[in-house]
Amino acid sequence: MIFNDEKTIESVTRYSDLYEQALAENDVRALDAFFWDGPEVVRYGVGENLYGSDEIAAFRRARQGGSPSRKVLRRHVTCVDQSMAVVSLEFQRDGSARIGRQMQTWILTDNGWKILAAHVSIMADKPETETPAAL
Repeated sequence: MIFNDEKTIESVTRYSDLYEQALAENDVRALDAFFWDGPEVVRYGVGENLYGSDEIAAFRRARQGGSPSRKVLRRHVTCVDQSMAVVSLEFQRDGSARIGRQMQTWILTDNGWKILAAHVSIMADKPETETPAAL
């Protein structure tokens, strides 16, 4: 296993940049192409749980106006080997003070890097150490 191979990090970072561009432009065809095309792919969004590429594609087409504009605050790429990586990203939506988080598991396929699992969330106003979690 080659952990955090520099060329792999550069490649995944480039794909992550292209994903962010497609997200900003609401290019649903490009966004679909970034995800693994099959029932195994999962995307947990801020307000939805999507299983399989068909559900993810349907969500993108149903969302009015696409993803809210956002600024990437921080990105961290960790490569498990030369064919799998995790992209952890913090962002802030325009007009909001809250911080969002996105984690994507990318795998290298014969058709380039694809997202196999994704999770998007918006942070609570206060950490659970200050305000206990609701049951």
